[in-house]
Amino acid sequence: MKTIALVGTFDSKGEEFHFAKELIEKLGFRSLTIHAGTFEPQFEPDISNQEVAAAGGHDLSEVVATGDRGFAADVMASGLANLIPCLYGEGRFDGILSFGGSGGTTLATAGMRELPFGVPKVMVSTMASGNVSTYVGTSDIIMIPSLVDVAGINQISRRVFENAVMAVAGMVGYADRLTEPESAENDEAGKPAIAATMFGVTTPCVSRAKKLLEEAGYDVIVFHANGAGGRIMEKMIDQGVFAAVLDLTTTEVCDDVFDGVLTAGPHRCEAAIRAKLPQVVSVGADEMINFGHISTMPKHYEGRNIHIHNPANTLVRMTADESAAVGRRLAGKWNEAAVPMTVMLPLGGVSMLDAPGKPFDGPEERAALFNAIKENLTNPLVQVRELACNINDDEFAETAVQELLDLIERS
Repeated sequence: MKTIALVGTFDSKGEEFHFAKELIEKLGFRSLTIHAGTFEPQFEPDISNQEVAAAGGHDLSEVVATGDRGFAADVMASGLANLIPCLYGEGRFDGILSFGGSGGTTLATAGMRELPFGVPKVMVSTMASGNVSTYVGTSDIIMIPSLVDVAGINQISRRVFENAVMAVAGMVGYADRLTEPESAENDEAGKPAIAATMFGVTTPCVSRAKKLLEEAGYDVIVFHANGAGGRIMEKMIDQGVFAAVLDLTTTEVCDDVFDGVLTAGPHRCEAAIRAKLPQVVSVGADEMINFGHISTMPKHYEGRNIHIHNPANTLVRMTADESAAVGRRLAGKWNEAAVPMTVMLPLGGVSMLDAPGKPFDGPEERAALFNAIKENLTNPLVQVRELACNINDDEFAETAVQELLDLIERS
Protein backbone atom coordinates (compact mmCIF):
# COMPACT_ATOMS: atom_id res chain seq x y z
CA MET A 1 0.00 0.00 0.00
CA LYS A 2 1.42 3.40 -1.03
CA THR A 3 1.57 6.35 1.35
CA ILE A 4 0.78 10.01 0.65
CA ALA A 5 2.24 12.60 2.99
CA LEU A 6 0.12 15.57 4.02
CA VAL A 7 2.13 18.52 5.30
CA GLY A 8 0.77 21.81 6.58
CA THR A 9 -0.57 23.86 9.43
CA PHE A 10 -3.04 21.55 11.13
CA ASP A 11 -3.82 24.24 13.72
CA SER A 12 -5.31 26.76 11.26
CA LYS A 13 -6.15 24.40 8.34
CA GLY A 14 -7.09 21.27 10.25
CA GLU A 15 -10.49 20.85 8.61
CA GLU A 16 -9.02 20.92 5.12
CA PHE A 17 -6.21 18.49 5.89
CA HIS A 18 -8.50 16.09 7.73
CA PHE A 19 -10.79 16.10 4.70
CA ALA A 20 -7.83 15.21 2.48
CA LYS A 21 -6.63 12.53 4.91
CA GLU A 22 -10.02 10.80 4.87
CA LEU A 23 -10.20 10.96 1.07
CA ILE A 24 -6.67 9.54 0.70
CA GLU A 25 -7.55 6.62 2.94
CA LYS A 26 -10.89 6.12 1.19
CA LEU A 27 -8.96 5.73 -2.08
CA GLY A 28 -6.94 2.91 -0.54
CA PHE A 29 -3.74 4.72 0.40
CA ARG A 30 -2.07 5.32 3.73
CA SER A 31 -1.53 8.88 4.90
CA LEU A 32 1.44 10.37 6.75
CA THR A 33 0.42 13.63 8.41
CA ILE A 34 3.07 16.25 9.24
CA HIS A 35 2.04 19.23 11.39
CA ALA A 36 4.02 22.41 10.62
CA GLY A 37 1.94 24.93 12.57
CA THR A 38 3.18 26.27 15.90
CA PHE A 39 -0.04 25.71 17.87
CA GLU A 40 -2.13 22.68 18.83
CA PRO A 41 -3.40 20.69 15.83
CA GLN A 42 -7.08 20.05 15.23
CA PHE A 43 -6.33 16.33 14.88
CA GLU A 44 -3.43 14.14 15.99
CA PRO A 45 -0.63 14.08 13.39
CA ASP A 46 1.87 11.34 12.73
CA ILE A 47 4.75 13.83 12.84
CA SER A 48 4.34 16.57 15.45
CA ASN A 49 5.28 20.23 15.21
CA GLN A 50 7.79 19.58 18.02
CA GLU A 51 9.62 17.21 15.68
CA VAL A 52 9.51 19.73 12.85
CA ALA A 53 10.88 22.52 15.07
CA ALA A 54 13.63 20.24 16.37
CA ALA A 55 14.64 19.44 12.79
CA GLY A 56 14.92 23.21 12.32
CA GLY A 57 17.33 23.43 15.24
CA HIS A 58 15.01 24.84 17.91
CA ASP A 59 12.70 23.77 20.70
CA LEU A 60 9.07 24.53 19.81
CA SER A 61 8.30 26.15 23.18
CA GLU A 62 11.15 28.61 22.65
CA VAL A 63 9.89 29.42 19.17
CA VAL A 64 6.37 30.09 20.41
CA ALA A 65 7.64 32.16 23.35
CA THR A 66 9.30 34.67 21.06
CA GLY A 67 5.96 35.65 19.53
CA ASP A 68 7.83 36.34 16.30
CA ARG A 69 5.86 34.86 13.39
CA GLY A 70 8.69 35.43 10.93
CA PHE A 71 11.17 33.60 13.13
CA ALA A 72 8.69 30.77 13.67
CA ALA A 73 8.11 30.46 9.93
CA ASP A 74 11.86 30.31 9.26
CA VAL A 75 12.37 27.60 11.89
CA MET A 76 9.48 25.44 10.67
CA ALA A 77 10.43 25.85 7.01
CA SER A 78 14.00 24.86 7.83
CA GLY A 79 12.68 21.92 9.82
CA LEU A 80 10.58 20.69 6.90
CA ALA A 81 13.49 21.14 4.49
CA ASN A 82 15.56 18.84 6.72
CA LEU A 83 12.85 16.41 7.82
CA ILE A 84 10.86 15.69 4.63
CA PRO A 85 13.76 14.31 2.55
CA CYS A 86 14.78 12.17 5.54
CA LEU A 87 11.28 10.72 5.83
CA TYR A 88 11.25 10.00 2.12
CA GLY A 89 14.67 8.38 2.33
CA GLU A 90 13.35 6.12 5.09
CA GLY A 91 10.53 4.99 2.79
CA ARG A 92 7.83 6.68 4.87
CA PHE A 93 5.90 8.12 1.90
CA ASP A 94 5.65 7.96 -1.89
CA GLY A 95 4.09 11.33 -2.76
CA ILE A 96 3.33 14.56 -0.93
CA LEU A 97 0.44 17.05 -0.89
CA SER A 98 -0.24 20.36 0.82
CA PHE A 99 -2.75 23.23 0.91
CA GLY A 100 -2.06 26.80 1.96
CA GLY A 101 -1.89 30.51 1.51
CA SER A 102 1.42 32.35 1.15
CA GLY A 103 2.65 31.19 4.56
CA GLY A 104 1.59 27.57 4.20
CA THR A 105 2.94 27.44 0.66
CA THR A 106 6.30 28.77 1.82
CA LEU A 107 6.49 26.13 4.57
CA ALA A 108 5.43 23.10 2.54
CA THR A 109 7.43 23.84 -0.59
CA ALA A 110 10.60 24.32 1.48
CA GLY A 111 10.42 20.59 2.15
CA MET A 112 9.11 19.58 -1.28
CA ARG A 113 12.03 21.27 -3.05
CA GLU A 114 14.46 18.99 -1.22
CA LEU A 115 12.87 15.83 -2.60
CA PRO A 116 14.34 14.08 -5.65
CA PHE A 117 13.03 14.69 -9.14
CA GLY A 118 10.08 12.42 -9.93
CA VAL A 119 8.61 12.18 -6.44
CA PRO A 120 4.98 13.38 -6.85
CA LYS A 121 4.68 16.82 -5.22
CA VAL A 122 1.39 18.77 -5.33
CA MET A 123 0.84 22.19 -3.74
CA VAL A 124 -2.66 23.72 -3.72
CA SER A 125 -2.06 27.41 -3.15
CA THR A 126 -3.69 30.81 -3.22
CA MET A 127 -0.41 31.97 -4.81
CA ALA A 128 -0.46 29.51 -7.73
CA SER A 129 -1.84 31.94 -10.33
CA GLY A 130 1.11 34.32 -9.99
CA ASN A 131 4.88 34.01 -10.18
CA VAL A 132 5.62 30.71 -8.42
CA SER A 133 9.39 30.60 -8.95
CA THR A 134 9.99 31.32 -5.27
CA TYR A 135 8.07 28.20 -4.31
CA VAL A 136 9.00 25.83 -7.14
CA GLY A 137 12.67 26.76 -7.51
CA THR A 138 14.48 24.02 -9.44
CA SER A 139 12.04 21.27 -8.46
CA ASP A 140 9.09 19.61 -10.21
CA ILE A 141 6.41 20.75 -7.76
CA ILE A 142 2.95 20.89 -9.34
CA MET A 143 1.15 24.08 -8.29
CA ILE A 144 -2.67 24.06 -8.36
CA PRO A 145 -4.57 27.35 -7.89
CA SER A 146 -6.94 27.08 -4.94
CA LEU A 147 -9.34 29.60 -6.62
CA VAL A 148 -10.71 30.50 -3.18
CA ASP A 149 -8.90 30.94 0.11
CA VAL A 150 -7.95 27.79 1.97
CA ALA A 151 -10.57 28.46 4.59
CA GLY A 152 -12.87 25.50 5.10
CA ILE A 153 -14.73 23.08 2.87
CA ASN A 154 -17.24 24.60 0.47
CA GLN A 155 -18.60 23.77 -2.97
CA ILE A 156 -15.54 25.32 -4.66
CA SER A 157 -12.75 24.23 -2.33
CA ARG A 158 -14.16 20.71 -2.03
CA ARG A 159 -13.72 20.09 -5.76
CA VAL A 160 -10.25 21.68 -5.83
CA PHE A 161 -9.09 19.55 -2.88
CA GLU A 162 -10.64 16.40 -4.35
CA ASN A 163 -8.90 16.99 -7.67
CA ALA A 164 -5.58 17.58 -5.91
CA VAL A 165 -5.89 14.39 -3.87
CA MET A 166 -6.83 12.38 -6.95
CA ALA A 167 -3.91 13.91 -8.88
CA VAL A 168 -1.29 12.85 -6.35
CA ALA A 169 -3.06 9.51 -5.81
CA GLY A 170 -2.96 8.87 -9.54
CA MET A 171 0.74 9.66 -9.73
CA VAL A 172 1.57 7.49 -6.74
CA GLY A 173 -0.82 4.67 -7.58
CA TYR A 174 0.11 4.24 -11.22
CA ALA A 175 3.87 4.72 -10.90
CA ASP A 176 4.45 0.95 -10.98
CA ARG A 177 1.94 0.30 -13.78
CA LEU A 178 3.57 2.21 -16.60
CA THR A 179 3.89 0.26 -19.81
CA GLU A 180 7.28 -1.36 -20.23
CA PRO A 181 9.30 -0.11 -23.23
CA GLU A 182 8.69 -2.23 -26.30
CA SER A 183 12.39 -2.90 -26.70
CA ALA A 184 15.70 -2.15 -25.05
CA GLU A 185 16.40 0.23 -27.92
CA ASN A 186 13.68 2.55 -26.61
CA ASP A 187 14.57 2.18 -22.93
CA GLU A 188 16.12 5.55 -22.10
CA ALA A 189 16.28 4.63 -18.42
CA GLY A 190 19.01 2.09 -19.12
CA LYS A 191 21.25 4.50 -21.04
CA PRO A 192 23.90 6.85 -19.61
CA ALA A 193 22.51 10.39 -19.55
CA ILE A 194 24.21 13.47 -20.97
CA ALA A 195 23.08 17.00 -20.07
CA ALA A 196 23.03 19.56 -22.89
CA THR A 197 22.08 23.24 -23.02
CA MET A 198 20.18 24.93 -25.83
CA PHE A 199 18.67 28.30 -26.71
CA GLY A 200 16.47 29.07 -29.70
CA VAL A 201 19.47 30.52 -31.53
CA THR A 202 21.64 27.42 -30.92
CA THR A 203 18.95 24.85 -31.71
CA PRO A 204 20.49 23.51 -34.96
CA CYS A 205 23.79 22.82 -33.21
CA VAL A 206 22.36 21.08 -30.17
CA SER A 207 19.77 19.15 -32.17
CA ARG A 208 22.53 17.75 -34.40
CA ALA A 209 24.69 16.90 -31.39
CA LYS A 210 21.76 15.25 -29.63
CA LYS A 211 21.07 13.01 -32.62
CA LEU A 212 24.71 11.91 -32.85
CA LEU A 213 24.96 11.17 -29.13
CA GLU A 214 21.73 9.18 -29.18
CA GLU A 215 23.11 7.14 -32.06
CA ALA A 216 26.14 6.49 -29.86
CA GLY A 217 23.90 5.03 -27.13
CA TYR A 218 23.29 7.99 -24.81
CA ASP A 219 20.11 9.55 -23.45
CA VAL A 220 20.52 13.28 -24.11
CA ILE A 221 18.57 15.58 -21.79
CA VAL A 222 18.38 19.14 -23.13
CA PHE A 223 17.89 22.14 -20.84
CA HIS A 224 16.60 25.48 -22.07
CA ALA A 225 19.24 28.07 -21.14
CA ASN A 226 16.64 30.49 -19.78
CA GLY A 227 17.84 30.83 -16.19
CA ALA A 228 15.60 28.21 -14.64
CA GLY A 229 16.95 25.61 -17.07
CA GLY A 230 20.54 26.23 -16.07
CA ARG A 231 19.75 26.08 -12.37
CA ILE A 232 17.84 22.83 -12.79
CA MET A 233 20.67 21.29 -14.79
CA GLU A 234 23.26 22.26 -12.19
CA LYS A 235 21.11 20.77 -9.43
CA MET A 236 20.60 17.52 -11.32
CA ILE A 237 24.33 17.28 -12.01
CA ASP A 238 24.91 17.56 -8.26
CA GLN A 239 22.36 14.77 -7.76
CA GLY A 240 24.42 12.45 -9.93
CA VAL A 241 21.95 12.15 -12.81
CA PHE A 242 24.49 12.58 -15.63
CA ALA A 243 27.53 10.78 -16.99
CA ALA A 244 28.77 13.79 -18.99
CA VAL A 245 27.85 17.35 -19.95
CA LEU A 246 27.62 19.13 -23.33
CA ASP A 247 27.28 22.74 -22.17
CA LEU A 248 27.37 24.51 -25.52
CA THR A 249 24.97 27.34 -24.58
CA THR A 250 26.31 29.39 -21.66
CA THR A 251 24.30 32.55 -22.39
CA GLU A 252 22.88 32.64 -18.85
CA VAL A 253 26.30 33.86 -17.69
CA CYS A 254 25.87 37.02 -19.81
CA ASP A 255 22.63 37.81 -18.03
CA ASP A 256 24.20 37.20 -14.63
CA VAL A 257 27.12 39.56 -15.34
CA PHE A 258 24.90 42.31 -16.81
CA ASP A 259 21.63 41.88 -14.89
CA GLY A 260 19.58 40.31 -17.67
CA VAL A 261 16.39 38.45 -16.90
CA LEU A 262 17.59 34.95 -17.82
CA THR A 263 20.38 34.59 -15.27
CA ALA A 264 20.95 31.20 -13.68
CA GLY A 265 22.80 32.83 -10.80
CA PRO A 266 26.49 33.24 -9.97
CA HIS A 267 27.19 29.50 -9.66
CA ARG A 268 26.40 28.54 -13.25
CA CYS A 269 29.08 26.31 -14.84
CA GLU A 270 30.25 24.94 -11.49
CA ALA A 271 28.40 21.65 -10.92
CA ALA A 272 30.03 19.60 -13.69
CA ILE A 273 33.46 20.70 -12.48
CA ARG A 274 32.50 19.87 -8.91
CA ALA A 275 31.30 16.43 -10.03
CA LYS A 276 34.46 15.89 -12.15
CA LEU A 277 32.37 14.92 -15.17
CA PRO A 278 33.66 14.78 -18.75
CA GLN A 279 32.40 17.94 -20.41
CA VAL A 280 32.64 19.97 -23.59
CA VAL A 281 31.60 23.61 -23.29
CA SER A 282 31.16 26.56 -25.60
CA VAL A 283 29.86 30.10 -25.82
CA GLY A 284 26.47 29.62 -27.46
CA ALA A 285 24.40 32.85 -27.48
CA ASP A 286 27.11 34.61 -25.47
CA GLU A 287 26.67 37.77 -27.50
CA MET A 288 23.42 38.94 -25.93
CA ILE A 289 21.73 40.20 -22.77
CA ASN A 290 18.06 39.25 -22.39
CA PHE A 291 15.22 41.45 -21.18
CA GLY A 292 11.44 41.23 -21.33
CA HIS A 293 9.22 43.63 -23.26
CA ILE A 294 11.27 46.53 -24.62
CA SER A 295 9.62 48.82 -22.08
CA THR A 296 11.35 46.85 -19.30
CA MET A 297 14.85 47.25 -20.77
CA PRO A 298 17.06 49.51 -18.60
CA LYS A 299 17.42 53.03 -20.00
CA HIS A 300 21.21 52.85 -20.27
CA TYR A 301 20.84 50.27 -23.07
CA GLU A 302 18.86 52.64 -25.28
CA GLY A 303 20.59 53.37 -28.57
CA ARG A 304 22.41 50.05 -28.58
CA ASN A 305 22.14 47.23 -31.13
CA ILE A 306 18.76 45.78 -30.06
CA HIS A 307 16.82 42.88 -31.52
CA ILE A 308 13.16 42.24 -30.71
CA HIS A 309 13.09 38.43 -30.60
CA ASN A 310 9.37 38.47 -29.79
CA PRO A 311 7.04 40.90 -27.94
CA ALA A 312 8.14 39.49 -24.57
CA ASN A 313 11.86 39.14 -25.32
CA THR A 314 14.25 42.01 -26.11
CA LEU A 315 17.91 41.21 -26.83
CA VAL A 316 20.83 43.65 -26.47
CA ARG A 317 24.06 42.93 -28.37
CA MET A 318 27.04 43.04 -26.00
CA THR A 319 29.96 45.35 -26.70
CA ALA A 320 33.58 44.18 -26.92
CA ASP A 321 34.22 45.21 -23.30
CA GLU A 322 31.12 43.40 -22.11
CA SER A 323 32.08 40.32 -24.12
CA ALA A 324 35.51 40.32 -22.53
CA ALA A 325 33.94 40.47 -19.06
CA VAL A 326 31.87 37.38 -19.84
CA GLY A 327 34.97 35.64 -21.19
CA ARG A 328 36.84 36.33 -17.96
CA ARG A 329 33.92 34.99 -15.89
CA LEU A 330 33.79 31.77 -17.91
CA ALA A 331 37.56 31.26 -17.83
CA GLY A 332 37.51 31.66 -14.05
CA LYS A 333 34.90 28.90 -13.76
CA TRP A 334 36.67 26.53 -16.15
CA ASN A 335 40.06 27.06 -14.48
CA GLU A 336 38.69 25.03 -11.54
CA ALA A 337 38.48 21.84 -13.61
CA ALA A 338 40.09 18.81 -11.95
CA VAL A 339 39.67 16.51 -14.97
CA PRO A 340 40.27 17.16 -18.70
CA MET A 341 37.64 19.24 -20.50
CA THR A 342 37.34 21.01 -23.85
CA VAL A 343 36.29 24.58 -24.66
CA MET A 344 34.97 24.99 -28.22
CA LEU A 345 35.16 28.45 -29.84
CA PRO A 346 33.18 28.99 -33.10
CA LEU A 347 35.08 31.73 -34.93
CA GLY A 348 32.19 32.21 -37.39
CA GLY A 349 29.67 33.22 -34.73
CA VAL A 350 28.11 32.06 -31.48
CA SER A 351 24.44 31.95 -32.54
CA MET A 352 21.99 32.32 -35.43
CA LEU A 353 22.02 36.09 -34.82
CA ASP A 354 25.82 36.33 -34.65
CA ALA A 355 26.53 35.30 -38.23
CA PRO A 356 27.35 37.14 -41.47
CA GLY A 357 24.48 39.38 -42.49
CA LYS A 358 22.60 38.80 -39.22
CA PRO A 359 21.65 41.50 -36.67
CA PHE A 360 24.31 40.62 -34.08
CA ASP A 361 27.21 39.77 -36.38
CA GLY A 362 30.22 41.13 -34.48
CA PRO A 363 33.77 40.01 -35.35
CA GLU A 364 35.28 42.53 -32.93
CA GLU A 365 33.02 41.49 -30.07
CA ARG A 366 33.63 37.78 -30.76
CA ALA A 367 37.37 38.35 -30.75
CA ALA A 368 37.13 40.12 -27.40
CA LEU A 369 35.16 37.19 -25.95
CA PHE A 370 37.49 34.55 -27.33
CA ASN A 371 40.69 36.41 -26.39
CA ALA A 372 39.51 36.94 -22.83
CA ILE A 373 38.82 33.24 -22.49
CA LYS A 374 42.18 32.19 -23.94
CA GLU A 375 44.20 34.78 -22.01
CA ASN A 376 42.63 33.90 -18.69
CA LEU A 377 42.54 30.11 -19.00
CA THR A 378 45.57 28.86 -17.10
CA ASN A 379 44.51 25.29 -16.28
CA PRO A 380 46.46 22.77 -18.39
CA LEU A 381 43.55 20.33 -18.12
CA VAL A 382 41.38 22.67 -20.22
CA GLN A 383 41.91 22.32 -23.96
CA VAL A 384 40.72 25.11 -26.28
CA ARG A 385 39.61 24.24 -29.81
CA GLU A 386 38.85 26.97 -32.34
CA LEU A 387 36.77 26.14 -35.40
CA ALA A 388 36.38 28.42 -38.44
CA CYS A 389 32.60 28.01 -38.59
CA ASN A 390 29.41 29.15 -36.92
CA ILE A 391 28.22 27.28 -33.85
CA ASN A 392 25.20 26.03 -35.82
CA ASP A 393 27.22 24.48 -38.63
CA ASP A 394 27.27 20.68 -38.69
CA GLU A 395 31.05 20.69 -38.39
CA PHE A 396 30.87 22.33 -34.98
CA ALA A 397 28.29 19.92 -33.54
CA GLU A 398 30.07 16.88 -34.94
CA THR A 399 33.43 18.01 -33.54
CA ALA A 400 31.92 18.75 -30.13
CA VAL A 401 30.33 15.31 -29.97
CA GLN A 402 33.57 13.57 -30.91
CA GLU A 403 35.45 15.58 -28.28
CA LEU A 404 32.93 14.55 -25.65
CA LEU A 405 32.99 10.89 -26.63
CA ASP A 406 36.79 10.96 -26.44
CA LEU A 407 36.68 12.50 -22.97
CA ILE A 408 34.15 9.93 -21.81
CA GLU A 409 36.32 7.10 -23.12
CA ARG A 410 39.38 8.47 -21.29
CA SER A 411 37.54 9.14 -18.02
